Amino acid sequence: MSCVTKNKFIEPIDVQSVTAQWKKRGFGCSIYVDSPGQEWPDFIHPCNELVMVLDGQLRMLVEDEEFIANPGDEVFIPKNTYHSLFNTFNGTTRWFYGYD
Repeated sequence: MSCVTKNKFIEPIDVQSVTAQWKKRGFGCSIYVDSPGQEWPDFIHPCNELVMVLDGQLRMLVEDEEFIANPGDEVFIPKNTYHSLFNTFNGTTRWFYGYD
């Protein structure tokens, strides 16, 4: 079962809409900005997490599933699941994250 929903949000992405939808689902919503080449290897959290690329691109590994997350793609990361994120874009990548 895939943890990524492609094109969950349509560009241009409405930040307030994403925040409101995530809040209804019990998730916070914060933004992170990564420089080109930034890597976040082998994270694990005791709660569920959502990630959504606002602009740029992330290569992600969630358990054994590897994929590219583009703007509008939403990724669900179950609690206690190893995951890694890599900014593979040739510029800055901005992405939302939230925990339940």
